[in-house]
Amino acid sequence: MEKAEQQTLFKEVMGNYPTGVTIVTGVTDDGTPVGLTVNSFASVSLDPLMVLWSIDHGVSTIKAFTEGGKFAVHVLAGEQQELCKTFATKGVDRFSQCKWEMSENGLPIIDGAFGVFECETFKAIEAGDHTVLIGNVTNIRLDKEKDPMLYHRRCFGPIPAEFYTE
Repeated sequence: MEKAEQQTLFKEVMGNYPTGVTIVTGVTDDGTPVGLTVNSFASVSLDPLMVLWSIDHGVSTIKAFTEGGKFAVHVLAGEQQELCKTFATKGVDRFSQCKWEMSENGLPIIDGAFGVFECETFKAIEAGDHTVLIGNVTNIRLDKEKDPMLYHRRCFGPIPAEFYTE
């Protein structure tokens, strides 16, 4: 099988793999908030609390994340589709289109997420055309009144009600 064909199949399988949707935020050297939509997010460890996500080497803000020493992962709520699109769009002022505040840890925290993990970077590992960032969780926020967003078949939105069983 040719490399291009393998890449096409890889994208098709991964696009059909249901995941949650996150926005990861951080700050540049001068304190400017940066963020992007990410679905490559996973838990790593309970002791200590650790999570990971990956960033494409072509992203313009990669240095803020790989050298910034900290980041916040926002597990989006089901109703945050527009925010998801905003933070996936290039060339827009993302933070002017949402309500957010700077946390005590110096991280931009977007309002309305299902959950937020504030992290200190533990390790950055180059892997192919991405860098995997592993973070020690320093603070957690949870809104129990919300449900998380689901990404499946290149679509995203709330988890369908029929998914839940008693």
